[in-house]
Amino acid sequence: MAEDSLITEEMRSKIGVEGEPRVYEIEKGMIKQFARAIDDHNPLWQDEEYARKSKYGGLIAPPALVIALGWEDFQADGPRSGAGLHGGTELEYYQPIRAGDTITITNKLVEASERDSKRLGKMAFLNYERTYKNQRQEVVAKCRQLLINYKAEGVKRD
Repeated sequence: MAEDSLITEEMRSKIGVEGEPRVYEIEKGMIKQFARAIDDHNPLWQDEEYARKSKYGGLIAPPALVIALGWEDFQADGPRSGAGLHGGTELEYYQPIRAGDTITITNKLVEASERDSKRLGKMAFLNYERTYKNQRQEVVAKCRQLLINYKAEGVKRD
Protein backbone atom coordinates (compact mmCIF):
# COMPACT_ATOMS: atom_id res chain seq x y z
CA MET A 1 0.00 0.00 0.00
CA ALA A 2 1.41 3.40 -0.98
CA GLU A 3 1.93 6.03 1.70
CA ASP A 4 -0.44 8.46 0.00
CA SER A 5 -3.25 5.92 -0.30
CA LEU A 6 -6.75 7.10 0.55
CA ILE A 7 -7.51 3.66 2.00
CA THR A 8 -5.99 3.51 5.45
CA GLU A 9 -5.08 0.41 7.42
CA GLU A 10 -7.99 1.23 9.72
CA MET A 11 -10.37 1.15 6.75
CA ARG A 12 -8.84 -2.13 5.47
CA SER A 13 -9.34 -3.68 8.91
CA LYS A 14 -13.10 -2.98 8.63
CA ILE A 15 -13.57 -4.90 5.37
CA GLY A 16 -16.00 -7.76 6.00
CA VAL A 17 -16.68 -6.70 9.59
CA GLU A 18 -20.26 -5.87 10.51
CA GLY A 19 -20.49 -2.49 12.21
CA GLU A 20 -22.40 -1.65 15.36
CA PRO A 21 -26.16 -1.83 14.74
CA ARG A 22 -28.08 1.43 14.51
CA VAL A 23 -31.68 1.53 15.66
CA TYR A 24 -34.36 3.88 14.31
CA GLU A 25 -37.94 4.37 15.46
CA ILE A 26 -40.17 4.90 12.44
CA GLU A 27 -42.83 7.48 13.22
CA LYS A 28 -45.80 8.68 11.18
CA GLY A 29 -44.31 12.17 11.02
CA MET A 30 -41.03 10.83 9.65
CA ILE A 31 -42.86 8.90 6.91
CA LYS A 32 -44.99 11.89 5.90
CA GLN A 33 -42.03 14.29 5.96
CA PHE A 34 -39.90 11.98 3.81
CA ALA A 35 -42.74 11.52 1.30
CA ARG A 36 -43.12 15.30 1.03
CA ALA A 37 -39.35 15.74 0.66
CA ILE A 38 -39.25 13.38 -2.33
CA ASP A 39 -42.54 14.83 -3.67
CA ASP A 40 -44.29 11.45 -3.60
CA HIS A 41 -48.04 11.87 -3.17
CA ASN A 42 -48.91 8.20 -2.74
CA PRO A 43 -51.69 8.16 -0.10
CA LEU A 44 -50.25 4.99 1.48
CA TRP A 45 -47.59 7.15 3.11
CA GLN A 46 -49.48 10.40 3.56
CA ASP A 47 -53.17 9.79 4.15
CA GLU A 48 -53.80 7.85 7.37
CA GLU A 49 -57.47 7.17 6.62
CA TYR A 50 -56.71 5.87 3.12
CA ALA A 51 -53.79 3.75 4.40
CA ARG A 52 -55.93 2.30 7.24
CA LYS A 53 -58.46 1.01 4.65
CA SER A 54 -55.71 -0.52 2.49
CA LYS A 55 -54.37 -4.07 2.75
CA TYR A 56 -51.58 -2.65 4.97
CA GLY A 57 -53.96 -1.37 7.65
CA GLY A 58 -52.02 1.85 8.21
CA LEU A 59 -49.29 4.14 6.99
CA ILE A 60 -46.27 2.52 5.37
CA ALA A 61 -43.00 4.17 4.38
CA PRO A 62 -41.85 4.79 0.82
CA PRO A 63 -39.27 2.09 0.01
CA ALA A 64 -36.53 4.71 -0.47
CA LEU A 65 -36.80 5.80 3.17
CA VAL A 66 -34.32 3.11 4.18
CA ILE A 67 -31.57 4.80 2.17
CA ALA A 68 -31.90 7.95 4.28
CA LEU A 69 -31.46 6.01 7.54
CA GLY A 70 -27.93 5.66 8.90
CA TRP A 71 -26.11 7.88 6.44
CA GLU A 72 -23.71 8.91 9.22
CA ASP A 73 -22.10 5.45 9.07
CA PHE A 74 -20.78 6.12 5.58
CA GLN A 75 -19.31 9.43 6.62
CA ALA A 76 -17.42 7.80 9.49
CA ASP A 77 -15.76 5.11 7.34
CA GLY A 78 -14.48 7.25 4.49
CA PRO A 79 -11.20 9.12 4.18
CA ARG A 80 -10.94 11.93 6.71
CA SER A 81 -10.31 14.68 4.15
CA GLY A 82 -11.44 15.29 0.61
CA ALA A 83 -14.68 15.00 -1.25
CA GLY A 84 -17.13 12.23 -1.97
CA LEU A 85 -19.47 11.07 -4.68
CA HIS A 86 -22.38 8.67 -4.60
CA GLY A 87 -21.49 5.93 -7.09
CA GLY A 88 -24.75 4.00 -7.02
CA THR A 89 -27.34 2.18 -4.96
CA GLU A 90 -29.03 -1.19 -5.35
CA LEU A 91 -32.03 -1.72 -3.08
CA GLU A 92 -33.88 -4.97 -2.42
CA TYR A 93 -37.14 -4.34 -0.62
CA TYR A 94 -38.85 -7.36 0.98
CA GLN A 95 -41.73 -5.96 3.00
CA PRO A 96 -43.21 -2.62 3.99
CA ILE A 97 -41.88 -0.58 6.85
CA ARG A 98 -44.79 0.60 8.97
CA ALA A 99 -45.29 3.52 11.29
CA GLY A 100 -44.36 2.22 14.73
CA ASP A 101 -41.67 -0.19 13.48
CA THR A 102 -38.21 -0.23 14.99
CA ILE A 103 -35.61 -0.71 12.26
CA THR A 104 -32.13 -1.99 13.05
CA ILE A 105 -29.45 -1.44 10.43
CA THR A 106 -26.20 -3.32 10.17
CA ASN A 107 -23.55 -1.97 7.83
CA LYS A 108 -20.54 -3.76 6.37
CA LEU A 109 -17.73 -2.47 4.17
CA VAL A 110 -17.31 -5.35 1.71
CA GLU A 111 -14.65 -3.95 -0.60
CA ALA A 112 -12.26 -1.02 -0.79
CA SER A 113 -10.18 -0.33 -3.87
CA GLU A 114 -8.25 2.59 -5.29
CA ARG A 115 -7.71 3.96 -8.79
CA ASP A 116 -5.94 6.93 -10.31
CA SER A 117 -7.86 9.50 -12.32
CA LYS A 118 -6.30 12.16 -14.55
CA ARG A 119 -8.79 14.77 -13.33
CA LEU A 120 -9.25 13.84 -9.68
CA GLY A 121 -6.07 11.99 -8.74
CA LYS A 122 -6.39 9.02 -6.39
CA MET A 123 -9.95 7.81 -5.86
CA ALA A 124 -11.16 5.33 -3.23
CA PHE A 125 -14.11 3.09 -4.17
CA LEU A 126 -15.95 1.82 -1.08
CA ASN A 127 -18.64 -0.85 -1.47
CA TYR A 128 -21.06 -1.30 1.42
CA GLU A 129 -23.82 -3.79 2.19
CA ARG A 130 -26.57 -2.90 4.61
CA THR A 131 -29.30 -5.03 6.14
CA TYR A 132 -32.49 -3.56 7.62
CA LYS A 133 -34.51 -5.63 10.12
CA ASN A 134 -37.71 -4.79 11.95
CA GLN A 135 -38.46 -5.41 15.62
CA ARG A 136 -39.41 -9.03 14.82
CA GLN A 137 -35.93 -9.59 13.29
CA GLU A 138 -37.48 -9.88 9.81
CA VAL A 139 -35.34 -8.54 6.98
CA VAL A 140 -37.30 -5.70 5.40
CA ALA A 141 -34.61 -4.50 2.97
CA LYS A 142 -31.03 -4.92 1.83
CA CYS A 143 -28.97 -2.26 0.16
CA ARG A 144 -25.64 -2.10 -1.65
CA GLN A 145 -24.00 1.29 -2.06
CA LEU A 146 -20.85 2.51 -3.74
CA LEU A 147 -19.16 5.63 -2.40
CA ILE A 148 -16.26 7.28 -4.21
CA ASN A 149 -13.86 9.49 -2.26
CA TYR A 150 -11.02 11.66 -3.54
CA LYS A 151 -8.80 14.50 -2.36
CA ALA A 152 -10.41 17.71 -3.54
CA GLU A 153 -7.33 19.93 -3.42
CA GLY A 154 -5.68 18.60 -6.60
CA VAL A 155 -8.73 18.68 -8.83
CA LYS A 156 -7.95 19.78 -12.37
CA ARG A 157 -10.82 21.79 -13.81
CA ASP A 158 -11.44 22.34 -17.52
